[in-house]
Amino acid sequence: MQRSKKGMVFNFPPKKAITVAGMQWTAALIIGMEGRVKVAVMSWWTTRGDDATKLREQQEKLLRKVVRKWGDQLLHIFDRGAASGPWIQVLQKLRVRFVIRWKKGHFFFNEKGEKKKLWQIGLHKKYLSHKEIRDSHTGEKMPCDVWWAPIWHEQYEYQLYLVKVRVNKKVWYLVTNERIRTAEQAWEIVFAYRRRWQIELVFRYGKSELAMESPRLYAMENRLKLLGIVTLVYAFLLHLLTPIHGDLVEMILHLKCKRTGKRCKKAIAPLYRLRWAISRLWDDYRPSLGYLLAPNIQTLQSLSDKRC
Repeated sequence: MQRSKKGMVFNFPPKKAITVAGMQWTAALIIGMEGRVKVAVMSWWTTRGDDATKLREQQEKLLRKVVRKWGDQLLHIFDRGAASGPWIQVLQKLRVRFVIRWKKGHFFFNEKGEKKKLWQIGLHKKYLSHKEIRDSHTGEKMPCDVWWAPIWHEQYEYQLYLVKVRVNKKVWYLVTNERIRTAEQAWEIVFAYRRRWQIELVFRYGKSELAMESPRLYAMENRLKLLGIVTLVYAFLLHLLTPIHGDLVEMILHLKCKRTGKRCKKAIAPLYRLRWAISRLWDDYRPSLGYLLAPNIQTLQSLSDKRC
């Protein structure tokens, strides 16, 4: 709003920069090898003011909640932001199963005890297994190669495994504490990490459709209340996508957000259309609360008559 525009009077820059204080967003989501996403924990925090905290503290706090609830039933998937020695020490302390996409420039020990960078450990090694996997975006099949080997990290007491994956000329370095002896076990790690993309879709939906990244409230407590309500709304939308409510969802979409395209008809989780349909249905048939207030008004009148 303050920048100069062509054909207009020059606007002098303000003395103080206009800034909008944002919030940090951390979440834990449960995603199986197939099916829909479930919200485990969502947390909002800040790095400023009296309630200031740090990223690792919040991540460890959420991880402890998940471990207390489900124990070792879950396989925790992390991206390259979690590729560090202090974080795997936290994972070791909590005894969780994990898969981390690691940065190729970090140092590990190979089977011979030599300290090398991650990309050097699997250099000139022949891939041990090959498959064609389906691209979730285009639907086309693409070649995928896998190589694995045991490795060690100086800040982790137990043995780790490196799964080197080459997909469409891109190479992933997956580090896990799951034991890998066969090709089937290696492919399980690969497919588990590929499911991580569903987490990115969850954050995109929360930012674009539910506006979780831009609450128009100043006080921290009011922001947390609003975002808590929005989280319940999102969990409710996910709950509607269960097979039990299939007929209800189909009817709502047919009434207020009908689409005849093949892609829309075959969508497994039409979250965007479902939210649009419910909002339009609410606008057209807004429920009246008068019938809820009427009995209370009658009781108040009867009590006043008795007092008189």
